[in-house]
Amino acid sequence: MIRMLLRVLGHEYAGPVRRTVALMTVTAIVEGLSYALLVPVLHALFGGDPGEVRPWLIAFGAAVAAYAVLRYLSDLAGFRSGTTLLEGMYHRIGDHLARLPLGWYSASRVGEVSALASRGVLDAMGVIAHLLSPFISAAVTPLTIVVVMFAYNWQLGLAAALGAPVVAAVQIWTGRSTAAGDADTAARGAEATGRVIEYLQAQPVLRAGGRTGERFGLLDDSLTALQRAARRSTLSALPGVIGLALTVQAMFTVLLVLGAYLVLDGSIGAAEILAILVLAARCADPLLSLADIGGKLRAARSVLARLDEVLRTEPLPEPREPALPACHDLAFDAVAFRQGDRTVFDDVSLAVPDGSTLAVVGPSGAGKTTLLRLLARFADVDAGAVRVGGVDVRDISTEELMSRIAVVFQDVYLFDGTIEDNVRLGRPDATAAEVRAAAAAARARRGDRAPARRLGRACRRGWRPPVRR
Repeated sequence: MIRMLLRVLGHEYAGPVRRTVALMTVTAIVEGLSYALLVPVLHALFGGDPGEVRPWLIAFGAAVAAYAVLRYLSDLAGFRSGTTLLEGMYHRIGDHLARLPLGWYSASRVGEVSALASRGVLDAMGVIAHLLSPFISAAVTPLTIVVVMFAYNWQLGLAAALGAPVVAAVQIWTGRSTAAGDADTAARGAEATGRVIEYLQAQPVLRAGGRTGERFGLLDDSLTALQRAARRSTLSALPGVIGLALTVQAMFTVLLVLGAYLVLDGSIGAAEILAILVLAARCADPLLSLADIGGKLRAARSVLARLDEVLRTEPLPEPREPALPACHDLAFDAVAFRQGDRTVFDDVSLAVPDGSTLAVVGPSGAGKTTLLRLLARFADVDAGAVRVGGVDVRDISTEELMSRIAVVFQDVYLFDGTIEDNVRLGRPDATAAEVRAAAAAARARRGDRAPARRLGRACRRGWRPPVRR
């Protein structure tokens, strides 16, 4: 879990995370030792000389005070680390997503990326801020108490120690039994998010057709599938939760029976066994909380695995020595391209000389838009080459290629902002006169398109009104 977290975050955050984990571990050990001091305190209280209680009470108070300070510092460190890592994670995933080829952003990935970049990152970084400290406390504090039990009575310590691998086995078994359900729930959640986005984007068409009152079957089906997957995931974790509770209760029962036997045998005093049983009871609470904490950690691990998969996706390679096209001729040379199992192009060649116009006509799905996507290098061809000015687009840097071409797709998108913001997006350093000239040219040439008409009407009202999609 920690290794995957560090891999997702990057090496620059390894030091702060390790220091936070070390501080939380020390805090859990001090917590266990403070509980261990209850044994001499109770022994002195039940002994013949009550005056012996004072030094042990002072030691117990000092240990509790030290634990309180360490707990405050570890919680504060976890919260600060979580917020720092959250900011760093947003920057890292944002920078990486910006470097991925646009062809990677298929319709099926819209929901996945949206979920990961919003709630997913928060859940993953919440591991440091909210989950790591209680998990370490639930695991390390009982182990510290078991070591203390060995110091007072090896039989009781051995009995408690034998329960540790059983608890670990139950946790591991629960994690493996719920892994498939957690993955299915995550996949269904990403699909449902994509369907919601699809439904919202389809509102203009649905309203234009007067079909807003109808149910969206694909969205309903995805939400139903998500509900069923979540129910299956919860039910798959139920045996592990019950098994952990039974294991902890069985361990306490064994210690109780063994302690009674040792007292009757005279091997240990009543005060000592009472204190040790108090320690054993204190072990039960954090061990039982492992079920809840483990479920949250498994969910966070699932998110981390998906973030790791996205961050491991390699962007298209950039040329070490970028070439500059001498002109603007376009050429597709024996191009072959596949999308999944579907062959889109096979040995396609065409040429568009500089200054000429070419119309590519074909039915929907024939690959017209894919030609433009390959020209803009949204993806690389499987065979052949796409050339601009006689240079393979793979030998041109992305910045240089984007500065030489302007692709207008059929699915026009207007960003939230002012009219000037949308026009200036193509060239942020353009002057005011150049922005107005570009808008005027767009109205003249694209006046038959709805976004252009909206832009034209808005321009007559000035440049500052917001564009509403």
